[in-house]
Amino acid sequence: MASKDASTRKEHGFATRLSHGGRAGTHIHGFVNPPLLRGSTVLYPSVADRIAFGKKRMEQELIYGVMGSPTHHALEDVIAEIEGGTRCQIVSSGLAAVTTPLLAFLDAGDHCLMPDSVYGPARSFCDLMLKRLGISTTYYRPDIDEGGLAALIRPNTKVVYAESPGSHTFEMQDVPMLARVAHAHGAKLLMDNTWGIHFFQPFRHGVDVSIQALTKYVVGHSDVLLGSVTTNSDADWERLRGTALALGQYASPDDCWLALRGARTMGVRLDRQMRSGLEVASWFRQRPEVRQVLHPALPGAPGHEIWKRDFTGACSLFGVVFDPRFSVEATQAMVDSLTLFGIGASWGGYESLALPTTGFITRTAGSGDFGGPACRFHIGLEEPADLIADLERGLAVLRDYPR
Repeated sequence: MASKDASTRKEHGFATRLSHGGRAGTHIHGFVNPPLLRGSTVLYPSVADRIAFGKKRMEQELIYGVMGSPTHHALEDVIAEIEGGTRCQIVSSGLAAVTTPLLAFLDAGDHCLMPDSVYGPARSFCDLMLKRLGISTTYYRPDIDEGGLAALIRPNTKVVYAESPGSHTFEMQDVPMLARVAHAHGAKLLMDNTWGIHFFQPFRHGVDVSIQALTKYVVGHSDVLLGSVTTNSDADWERLRGTALALGQYASPDDCWLALRGARTMGVRLDRQMRSGLEVASWFRQRPEVRQVLHPALPGAPGHEIWKRDFTGACSLFGVVFDPRFSVEATQAMVDSLTLFGIGASWGGYESLALPTTGFITRTAGSGDFGGPACRFHIGLEEPADLIADLERGLAVLRDYPR
């Protein structure tokens, strides 16, 4: 656990808290970064001490390796600070950060509401694993209004899930409204906040459990798989922590240490990538080949008013819908022609990525039709002018593709 002397007080700015969170402090004798601690077996001075520590299963104590080490705890403190919550559980991947709280807050016979725009593996988990456990799922349109959502609530609805914006098609959700409806019916609101990172403070808007794929911007270098789940109440924390321990959820301390190192520079990376992302998205918007740009931070884009109300910034992931005169195959040829954009499914690293999405997204509640073939773009740390020049060449391939 971070020292009481560490400069992580709430009045400090985000970059300051990233720099000082999870550290022993400044006026110490020792290295700047906390040590990397690996281990499985923990020794005790006496049997009495062993019994006493065994009663602290929910605490940040050295009990057994799978329950975490000071390396894990330091990262958990930093993520809880970023999210504005009180306690955080580090898990093995972004998907584990989705599935662990679903298993924590849903029992056999319960019902879950999921947005139609939800991350694909989360949908698969609901349709396969939760169904096998006797838990039913209803998918709702991400732009649903309060009355429509309330009409979908059942007596056994225990979880309303949000992902705002959706990680492929960037629909914004009215999170305070979702929280209001969920809580009125005794359900928990779980939210995937990976896009929002710290630009959206989930617990100020009624979220009960916030989910992050630390793989993305926190790690920042596309070389670690990691996830986090943050809560803001003791009861929610105990239920989540107990489920994580029962599942044997564990993250490598090496990966946690790398995530801590990534977090130190995340503020400057986010700022640069946000500005670059908006520059490239604005350029796309002026192109005749483009039908619309799905970037909530752009004025007039779908969901912009919700983004403006609830968010303080944006990450560098957005979608582009091309004119319907171009085929899906043409957009794929365009992506193939790019030299500075990798073709990959992740995001949040220092490198730019492009990924065709049309035909690869499942929808069952009538959402997701944007009137043309779409691609998702992640803008990294390259010079925006170089990326735009690369995209100029790609659009020439798009235009020349046989119709």
